[in-house]
Amino acid sequence: MSTKDFTANVISATKVVPDGNFKDSKASGIWDINEALDLIKGGNWPNVANINPAAFVDGLFSTFLTTGADSTITVNSGIDLASKGGLVWQKTRSASGYNILSDTERGPTKYLVSNTTDAEATANQLSSFNSNGHTIGNASNLFTSGVTGVSWTFRKQPKFFDVVKYEGTGSARTVAHSLNTTVGMIIIKNLDQTDNWAVYHRANTAAPQTDYLILNTTAATADSADWWNDTAPTTSVFTVGTDHSVNASGENYVAYLFAHNNNDGGFGEPGDQDIIKCGAFTSDSNGIATVDLGFEPQWVLFKGTHAGSSWFIVDIMRGMVNGSNDAWLAANLTNAEGTSNTVITPTPTGFVTDGTNIIDPSETFIYMAIRRGGMQTPTAASDVFSIVQNTNTLVDDTKVDFGIVPDMHIASRTTSDMAHWITARLTGGRYMFTNTDSVESSTLSSFNEEQTTVEYTGQAANDSGTYIHHGFKRARGFFDIVPYTGTGSAATVSHNLGVAPEMIWCKSRETVSSSNSWWVYHKNLPAPNDDAFTVNSIGDIATGNGNLLWNSTAPTSTVFSLGTYNGLNQSGKTYISFLWATLAGVSKVGNFSHTNGSSTDVDCGFNSGSSLVWVRRIDDGVNNDALFYVWDSTRGIIAGNDPYFTLNGSANVTNTDYIDPLNSGFQMASGFITGDYIFYAIAAIS
Repeated sequence: MSTKDFTANVISATKVVPDGNFKDSKASGIWDINEALDLIKGGNWPNVANINPAAFVDGLFSTFLTTGADSTITVNSGIDLASKGGLVWQKTRSASGYNILSDTERGPTKYLVSNTTDAEATANQLSSFNSNGHTIGNASNLFTSGVTGVSWTFRKQPKFFDVVKYEGTGSARTVAHSLNTTVGMIIIKNLDQTDNWAVYHRANTAAPQTDYLILNTTAATADSADWWNDTAPTTSVFTVGTDHSVNASGENYVAYLFAHNNNDGGFGEPGDQDIIKCGAFTSDSNGIATVDLGFEPQWVLFKGTHAGSSWFIVDIMRGMVNGSNDAWLAANLTNAEGTSNTVITPTPTGFVTDGTNIIDPSETFIYMAIRRGGMQTPTAASDVFSIVQNTNTLVDDTKVDFGIVPDMHIASRTTSDMAHWITARLTGGRYMFTNTDSVESSTLSSFNEEQTTVEYTGQAANDSGTYIHHGFKRARGFFDIVPYTGTGSAATVSHNLGVAPEMIWCKSRETVSSSNSWWVYHKNLPAPNDDAFTVNSIGDIATGNGNLLWNSTAPTSTVFSLGTYNGLNQSGKTYISFLWATLAGVSKVGNFSHTNGSSTDVDCGFNSGSSLVWVRRIDDGVNNDALFYVWDSTRGIIAGNDPYFTLNGSANVTNTDYIDPLNSGFQMASGFITGDYIFYAIAAIS
């Protein structure tokens, strides 16, 4: 027996294994126990590792950041363009340059420029489409030494994206496509002649099939039957009229088609997620609009349907942040990246437009939004967690390569009095300290220079000494980040962890009228819905305050609850929350009791030990013993002295043996202090 691709919750098999992918199978029923055992023994039982990449946005779309070095650049986006096909859209960031579009229907050396009317040209903009991404060639501006750039990759997939070449007839005609769902947006370009880029958008006026937009200009929506023949696209064809931009006789065209999922996407582990939406919004007089997508976006393209509005593009990798300026580029402009405006703030369920700098008040905008990645449950800690140790040399900036794309990291100086800087991609690299209640300060680190690299500036770059960096990546079942604004009333906050969080840190980003501390929910506190402790302080847990803190309500797989305490929920104040959970073989949230003089094994369900362990005491009367210990495998979790520091302290201790290795988790050594403890651990990383 053999199996093929699988998407969770859609196993549909009979005693005959389905011919195609499980996701697409029409079979029904279940295997009997003997057949299941046969599959397991053969290593063919469906599991997370067998999930079809096409079921997740990570395998279909990528924003990849690069820095040129006068050599070709291999972009390992994880997207199979060689066999599946798709589009690569390149743009320089630090310098002006064209928007370069290359697709697999025409070949890597053929390119178009979205900010001009030029016909197709030939050059080594891309040298190859690969099974794991693409290679940027020496004709690209991104090739040039020191120039930062971005590549957006769209892979062909039903219900997401398609590329179609066709020949014009001069008469209204239909063109077949393979989206197999509602068409959200179509972009068409004449390959042979100088011509405008034609755009159809499903939300462009009440009758979008009668109107068109032009990608290479800021022109307003216009009405003409010559573009779409006043005929709406279907799930299998789109119609073009007689205009030269879409259908001149004997001339060749390329069309890029983007889907619109409306609760019918069928992506993700549950098999019911939407990953792309095309819609419209109208802002208020302050340029503010709240858009509900049903998911958190990682990439948004938008344009006003009125004259004068550019085709703006923002994404989370370059900077689409909460509480700071965003990074934007435009499909119709050669301009370098703009960073002096707030544009769009992502939320767990959509986005909010920010002010009148780019969003014209009271005007209608069309948009295309793509879901954030990380919605696939990881199977290895090394995919979502990284440890880097480095020594600063008093340079203007210090780059740390995590090897993963980090969304949050904690940087701790270990060679002198400790400081623990914590920064996040969603807040634009602005920092706070875990061992103080100080509010958010200026930008400390840049997440948006290169793919896996974080660049430190200011104090963290200019202090000499050795640092340990712990990097976390957002992923389903492992870790999530949610900025939120207080309401002053009991409220729920949406999240995308996908499971109920077992530990939550919440912190005010600005001064509130009560404590600015880091408040912690942990499932193993005596009364978790009513108790809390603070990361930054030393002392007993706070008990019996559930109506103020967590509204005496357990978090769920979609929301966590807040009471009326100003430290967590003052009206109009901004906060940040970090959410963790137990993930089999990757992470563990739990508790243990320990008695000095004997060792305590803590079983986390791991196979080869722990890479990170946080431990804090929670029993009554602990006073100054309630340290928030941090051990990691880079500095040493060994059978001997193990260096540790504390998240609520400023000392680095190297002469104690408090923790020892254990394959299934970790062991608290006999010399550790008697008490009741909560912990968080991450499995060993390669």
